[in-house]
Amino acid sequence: MTAQLNPRGDVAVLVPAAGAGVRLGPGAPKALRLLAGEPLLVHAVRRIAAAPSVHTVVVAAPAADVEAVRAMLAPVAPVTVVAGGAERQASVAAALAAVPAGPEIVLVHDAARALTPPELVESVAEAVRSGHDAVIPVLPVVDTIKEVDAAERVLGTVDRAALRSVQTPQGFRRSVLTAAHEAAGDPLTDDAGLAEKQGVPVFCVPGSEFALKITRPFDLALAEHLLAAGA
Repeated sequence: MTAQLNPRGDVAVLVPAAGAGVRLGPGAPKALRLLAGEPLLVHAVRRIAAAPSVHTVVVAAPAADVEAVRAMLAPVAPVTVVAGGAERQASVAAALAAVPAGPEIVLVHDAARALTPPELVESVAEAVRSGHDAVIPVLPVVDTIKEVDAAERVLGTVDRAALRSVQTPQGFRRSVLTAAHEAAGDPLTDDAGLAEKQGVPVFCVPGSEFALKITRPFDLALAEHLLAAGA
């Protein structure tokens, strides 16, 4: 059954999904790799569409796969699909340009975080709605972190108390994200990084263990296990 987005919602979600995903091994673009028989992108969009505040979803797909992705997502939700670029930043900019008038909160979400719960989408959106210009979901760093030199010799132990692991969706006031991309120089893989370079304060909200990024075969196996357990 196709999900219905909220015509009165104030949130647009951009999903850059044109990356190759070489760390997953050879095969289709990462967002189109299968997880429990469905592409990662389908899982991600299904969860985004379940968030009550979402008005618009725009996917930036590989240029050669735009029509196929549009057909794939049609049964999931009413999604706009555009051609992505060679770099993630170009894909986000292309998706942002396709957002219609209306939503003033824009979230950017990785298709590789296919199990992200709708509650996290709402949490990030609410933080922007409450007055923050840029918001990221984070988790505490639990591993011991060592700084090393080029020869792999340990230089010291990093204090992890002030460190956070960043997830998506990352949320922005629409004007802030637009200005950040217009001013972008070197491509970055993190939209909050673009905002930081413009001097925009970035606020953190608690992330979710289910929003893991599926990057390696091990991550895919873990996601399969989580799905089988009811995630």
